[in-house]
Amino acid sequence: MSIKRIPHFILFFSLSIILSFRNSAIAQITLPKTPDKYNPGKKSLYKNGWIDLNKNGVKDIYEDSKANIEDRIEDLLSKMTMNEKTCQMVTLYGYKRVLRDELPTAEWKSKIWKDGVGAIDEHLNGFQQWGAPPSNNPYVWPASRHSWALNEVQRFFIEETRLGIPVDFTNEGIRGIESFKATNFPTQLGLGHTWNRDLIRKIGLITGKEARLLGYTNVYAPILDVGRDQRWGRYEEIYGESPFLVAELGIQMVKGLQNNYQVAATAKHFVAYSNNKGAREGLSRVDPQMSPREVEMVHVYPFKRVIKEAGLLGVMSSYNDYDGFPIQGSYYWLTERLRKEMGFKGYVVSDSEAVEYLYSKHNTAHDLKEAVRQSVEAGLNVRCTFRSPDSFVLPLRELVEEASISEETINDRVRDILRVKFLTGIFDNPYQMELKKADQEIESEQNKAIALQASQESIVLLKNEKNTLPLNLNNIKRIAVIGPNANEKGFALMHYGPLGVDVVSLLEGIKTKTANKVEVEYTKGCELVDDNWPESEIIPTKLNENELKEIELAVENAKKSDVVIIALGGGERTCGENKSRSSLDLPGRQLDLLQAVYETGKPVVLVLINGRPLSVNWADKNIPAIVEAWYPGSMGGTALSDVIFGDYNPGGKLTVTFPKSVGQIPFNFPYKPASQVDGGKSMGLKGNMTRVNGALYSFGHGLSYTTFKYSNLKLSAKQITDKQNISVSFDLSNTGSRAGDEVVQLYLRDLISSVTTYEKNLVGFERIHLKPGETKSINIQLRNDDFKLLNKDNKWVIEPGDFKIMIGSSSENIHLEDIFTVIRNDQTSSLKNNSSKLNEHISSSPVSPTAKNVADGNRNTSWKGKPGDYLNFSIPNNKEINNLTIEWGQLKPNTKFEIQLSSGGGQFINVYSGQFLRANDMANYSFKSNTASDIRIQITSGEVEIKEVKY
Repeated sequence: MSIKRIPHFILFFSLSIILSFRNSAIAQITLPKTPDKYNPGKKSLYKNGWIDLNKNGVKDIYEDSKANIEDRIEDLLSKMTMNEKTCQMVTLYGYKRVLRDELPTAEWKSKIWKDGVGAIDEHLNGFQQWGAPPSNNPYVWPASRHSWALNEVQRFFIEETRLGIPVDFTNEGIRGIESFKATNFPTQLGLGHTWNRDLIRKIGLITGKEARLLGYTNVYAPILDVGRDQRWGRYEEIYGESPFLVAELGIQMVKGLQNNYQVAATAKHFVAYSNNKGAREGLSRVDPQMSPREVEMVHVYPFKRVIKEAGLLGVMSSYNDYDGFPIQGSYYWLTERLRKEMGFKGYVVSDSEAVEYLYSKHNTAHDLKEAVRQSVEAGLNVRCTFRSPDSFVLPLRELVEEASISEETINDRVRDILRVKFLTGIFDNPYQMELKKADQEIESEQNKAIALQASQESIVLLKNEKNTLPLNLNNIKRIAVIGPNANEKGFALMHYGPLGVDVVSLLEGIKTKTANKVEVEYTKGCELVDDNWPESEIIPTKLNENELKEIELAVENAKKSDVVIIALGGGERTCGENKSRSSLDLPGRQLDLLQAVYETGKPVVLVLINGRPLSVNWADKNIPAIVEAWYPGSMGGTALSDVIFGDYNPGGKLTVTFPKSVGQIPFNFPYKPASQVDGGKSMGLKGNMTRVNGALYSFGHGLSYTTFKYSNLKLSAKQITDKQNISVSFDLSNTGSRAGDEVVQLYLRDLISSVTTYEKNLVGFERIHLKPGETKSINIQLRNDDFKLLNKDNKWVIEPGDFKIMIGSSSENIHLEDIFTVIRNDQTSSLKNNSSKLNEHISSSPVSPTAKNVADGNRNTSWKGKPGDYLNFSIPNNKEINNLTIEWGQLKPNTKFEIQLSSGGGQFINVYSGQFLRANDMANYSFKSNTASDIRIQITSGEVEIKEVKY
């Protein structure tokens, strides 16, 4: 950077350079001390309570902080030239991305951004490129100098442009603000597993506050994509598979980020982005495999709620098409749905090359200029990619000159951009004035305590056979710590979060926890992947000499120890953007290592550190204790050691499904009735099973070092109108000897509906902390919106009928159930005494109204059958059935019957044949366990009366 390129208004620091290195990443330059408070240059512009942005000596409406924001927008818009308007519609990528200058230079006065710019992205945040160390420029750190540098850039736009329109400094922030240093949280997938709304809001608050202290005004977070395919590289970035949970946590994150409009939050990726065919990521992310109904109920749902309930100010439009229509060029998605229907008032920014992909990938535009036209007409406000702003602004101006895009369209797009800038206060307070405060508060001890809490709460105990965990240090003299992730730190330093913070590895956490108590010896055992990975997943090769030697060292370490803690999983090589997989097995030689260590006979604790669910079938069958940590942030090693040695009782629950094999994918939550049932149940030569069934670990699963009891379920009403809400209350008791957290989960099912709905919809949850012996009464309010479905006319409606409430510790472990009825608001009806048998849909052949009598709880009513007649029971949730109880009434001698089961498809298999022995008797019939969608009692001879049936 030569002196002649630097104008006088930024010559603040001496340029005598002494290079040194900090944390082996940042090359520091010895410069005069940054002032405690920032002092902008042209004092004459900064009046008492306002800034003379257009330098005319008069307080214009847009400069008046007390004026109505919409009036300020219109006043400024009326003063802007087309060049100034089009410059607002583009992002300038920061230093070492597109911008080659850390600070303004004299040349900026001849650049296209001399007329302003909409946003500058990732400027001086330290990120250079994937896999590269943080930038070593002198303005990356400390925080006060970084903030000063961004102020200097902002000052160019305030003081050196005609209208003084401030720039929006944008940056990533899904695990803390992306800076050299900032408070570092677990990746968003880990945060989802906390199920803690209050914690997520605090994380948003910290991220937004630290961002503003550093000079950023817009944070690209949260990610509202809903997980559908576990192979997808960006699974590490989702909250989970439930649209309700994604919406609930997304609302809190946005409220925290946008608290007092400290920053704008820009959610991504809108829309239908996270379910490409085969999880393939061909940059344009084409071919999402979803029905229109699934798109609405799963992928649109979080955006609708976060916009409505949190006032989201930013949306990033996604690369992908849906049903052949690229989102970036879709007026339907970006205007009709996003703005007109959802009420979005902020601005839409493109995801990197989304505009360019209209012609280079999707081929719906013949060149870039046409792609620009389609995007702007569709509803795009700001183009954001790693290209010069000229590449977008110049064709945009040509389109306006040719009348291919109207000036009013440009005005509409610029209004939204200005609105966000006014709301975040940068017209009135464009600078971060308290520079010293940035050094004091960013990554403060108080903030790091929240990060540690997040790391602890994100951890899920998947398995704990015979209470292997927690480990008792009094019974241990030596611990073997093994595995490629045992001393790994890179999981906390990847893109979209802080880049250079101090990270506690698992090994370091264990050593700190066990200091002067036990001996700890570490062996890596193997690399994260092998030399031929990922081809080795489909063409296995023998271990080479070096791999065998390293595994042998690990085995020797294990043999000499009392217990083994082995850390496996994934990392930057196996997961992340553009890193989808073809397998969910442990990569490389990790399973070989695990099996070799297991053969020593020593107790083994498996710690998984990874960004997606893994099919750890062998480990689940053989390893007594398995802990899932995801990417647990910079405090991950401390949190994990707290869990392993019992100083923290894990309470995280899965927000994703663990398939047993990629062959089961798509396999996720929520799911349709009977969709999880698949084929036979018995293995082997004489079995009927053709594929593995069921989840390895289901949605909501997670263990604890204590036990909990659910009781006393009460509904505020058994019958409500479609305009009313309903309260669900129950008691939760800690029946164990340790304090702990339980994530209570409330699921809802519409029992009879005009269209097929999901078997269980998550509609409520709370993370509850209980001391040993403590009981709390839990109350969860359901809104009538929770009862809505998208009907055959694609309208969201509440259909009158019965709804089942299910309270569980996971989606599979349901402890309490009840049913309530919704009637139309104009319908007058008394409450019916519904029994739990209402969910057993009973039919008969021939059709008879008396079929319902066998499940009404009344022994004085019955159904009568003759040869060829049958009773059919549709089984909710496709349960495993192995017995049936029948209370007989009158019967004729030699009357015979069969019990038949169906697993779907209408085919019934006989599982029991018998003859009635005694009239007016109750009998239980047992048979081989099978998962059934229907049970049938078929009369084969004689005549019979059946009073009651139970299974």
